Amino acid sequence: MSDNRLNNEQLNKRIPPWETKITEIKKDEIRIHGYRVDELMGNKSFGDMVFLMLKGELPSINEGKMMDIMLVSCIDHGVTPPSALAALTSASTGAPYNGALAAGILSINEHHGGAIENSMRMLMELQVILDKSKDSGRNFSEAVKLLITRYKDLNRKLPGFGHRIHKNDPRTAKLIDFAHEYDLADTWVRLLTGLNEGVQKSVGKELPINVDGAIAALLLELGIAPELANSFFIMARVPGLVVHIHEEKTLQKPMRRIDPVNHIYTGEAARGIEDYS
Repeated sequence: MSDNRLNNEQLNKRIPPWETKITEIKKDEIRIHGYRVDELMGNKSFGDMVFLMLKGELPSINEGKMMDIMLVSCIDHGVTPPSALAALTSASTGAPYNGALAAGILSINEHHGGAIENSMRMLMELQVILDKSKDSGRNFSEAVKLLITRYKDLNRKLPGFGHRIHKNDPRTAKLIDFAHEYDLADTWVRLLTGLNEGVQKSVGKELPINVDGAIAALLLELGIAPELANSFFIMARVPGLVVHIHEEKTLQKPMRRIDPVNHIYTGEAARGIEDYS
């Protein structure tokens, strides 16, 4: 060519393409990990699709149900979490929906949402201690004590235990019950419940498993990598953040002082799903 520029066809021949193993796009055809999207539509739930995206394979019926349940369990926790306050503050300044949503998502980090990944890694650490204990003759109770001592020596809190509001998080027992019902309570759920007994004895007060700890054990049961845990929490929390942003923009005055504590609920009165028909 006179101007020494290559057209797209010539360029593609000279530069090898980069690879993706996730989604294939062709004319009139979209496939995710090999499955046609139009065939998945109406046959698989959003939880099934999250599982497929994260693992590359469709879940079993029970795995898909568990994924849906976990997504529902952390879809929202009111206006007091840092992510909600960040999103509301951003919306109050006049930021567009995507900007306010980004502010909320960027506030989900190690100390808000990150407890899921930290709990997963703690359970994995306990498993390593147990594996090494086989040679030393250390029993499960002693392995748990060793783990707790390590965290105390490092002045680290045990992730997955306790909650700033709930003494008995209603979501936790439900998640573990479903894990047993769906035959998904194996190694990691057993480690979590065993660790729970040791924690109560160690701290000398009630410090129950929270929703982060339960989800951590279940993500491990499903074979989800720990580094994806925070992203999983974000996937679940986005709908909640969106509606809080919408409420802020449509019901509140701009640039208001947002008190993180002094608020009241004025929505629907308590009702059960049995009332829905």
